[in-house]
Amino acid sequence: MTAPAFLPSHIVPADGMATWSAPDATRPTVPLDPLLPVQVVERRGDWALALCSNGWSAWVDGRLLLSIPHRPPAAGQPPARTADPRPLLGAVESELGRYRRLVEELLAGRLDGESFGEQSRGMRVGVVVDGGAVWLYDARHERWCYCDGVSLETYAVTAGPSARSGEGETPDAQDSRGSRDSRDSAESPGGSPAEAYQAYEAAPADGPPHSPTRLGDFR
Repeated sequence: MTAPAFLPSHIVPADGMATWSAPDATRPTVPLDPLLPVQVVERRGDWALALCSNGWSAWVDGRLLLSIPHRPPAAGQPPARTADPRPLLGAVESELGRYRRLVEELLAGRLDGESFGEQSRGMRVGVVVDGGAVWLYDARHERWCYCDGVSLETYAVTAGPSARSGEGETPDAQDSRGSRDSRDSAESPGGSPAEAYQAYEAAPADGPPHSPTRLGDFR
């Protein structure tokens, strides 16, 4: 029986990456070489099982892998690009607006300090704007994202990989869902912050192709 052909789907970041024998950060193994092609054969939340061309496989932080396009764009079609930044921008705007409303209710006396603390517990918002560049904190995926106004890429992760979402879903299903969600958000109008926030919450946990940079915790 002929073994299935190795079809790389991602590339290891330029500085290499750590691996684990299981989706568990306490079981490290041999790191992967920089720019090594790998095939993602399984995902569990942030974790990805990376298969190498020699048949060896290990678990990695899938958020840091660089995606390889499956095929060039057809003639007359625009080239594929990374994730549309508008859903995350809308999510940040919505969460900041919610916090401002709580502050206004607190200062107006309609909310006491205890209730304010309870209703704001768990809220995490981060945004830095510098001209055309913006850094946004993606609380759902525990990462900072960089946006140049057109595309959105992972800039740094703030916590280790988690298996809290996406478990049991095949890479093909995740890739097709991710492509569909990116296309829908790119074709739709801006919409309200609430609509953008709903689209963001419905997005797959594996997200778009990511930058290889891991620069630490910005919280």
